[in-house]
Amino acid sequence: MEQITDRVHDVLAEQGGDLAAAEAALIKMAIPDVMALMKSSRVGGRYEHSEFPPTAGILHKKSQKGADEIWEGRPKWRNPEIFKAAKNGERFEVTALDMNAAYLSALKCWLPIGQLREDTSGVHDPKKAGVHLITPADWDHTDLPNPLGARQEPGELWVTESTLRQLLDCARQGLADPPVIHRSLVSGATEALLEKMRRALAEVRRSAIAEGDELTVAYVKAMYSKFVSTIGESSANREIRRPDWMHIIRSKAFANLWMKAHKARTAGLHVVQVSGTDELHLVGDWREVFTEGRDLAQVKVKDTYVLGGKK
Repeated sequence: MEQITDRVHDVLAEQGGDLAAAEAALIKMAIPDVMALMKSSRVGGRYEHSEFPPTAGILHKKSQKGADEIWEGRPKWRNPEIFKAAKNGERFEVTALDMNAAYLSALKCWLPIGQLREDTSGVHDPKKAGVHLITPADWDHTDLPNPLGARQEPGELWVTESTLRQLLDCARQGLADPPVIHRSLVSGATEALLEKMRRALAEVRRSAIAEGDELTVAYVKAMYSKFVSTIGESSANREIRRPDWMHIIRSKAFANLWMKAHKARTAGLHVVQVSGTDELHLVGDWREVFTEGRDLAQVKVKDTYVLGGKK
């Protein structure tokens, strides 16, 4: 934690107390600083992770601005029954909720430690993680988004560890059949690889919010968001190349949002819309389900609006 707070104090002093200049300087430092934080958080760790393992073909971008073959499950969903009823004149009072620091929460996920190696057993090993070629089961719920997100194409697709574990959880809950696993690229894994770093960032963020220190909040956000966005094949970060980690963390954020939607629906609320990493629109008393605030486990109100009511 001191690495983070000391950096803020030093930069603010260097900029003569100018908050805007200090924030700009801190954001420029965010990538090397978060990598240094990660390395210090791994001292004494049980596992020594690979920073530049050979990258599987499916994880290579097809072009500089193109994408690889991994589907992250990003949601973009609207409840068809709610919107149909609204079009027919039924009135809904909707609250749009914003999930706090979605990528920071998503750092707690199962990550492969070493080089990904092929497994064709078709069985998921919970002690390993990576990417998986699957055929997903049909999704028959019109009042809850498909955990695969906005995908329209049928058939096989490559998904991350986070998405596969979510689909298997849905199967255990009786929401759908389990996916068929055709092929996996996996390594021994742990859920704690980034946990010390995540806790340090979360605690500094929590203290900064309590003290009204928005400079530190912005710096922390830059650190975790740039960590996620640059650990793949980005030229902005030369210290690591783990596109598998990037996809797994991003899809974990989407999975966390889906779980919030499922929690709301289970509590009797109507899910109206789910999109991006952090946006959840609900009808009903959401305060019975979620706590309002800026902490990681809390939610903020982004907007309130009326859907329908006129014909």
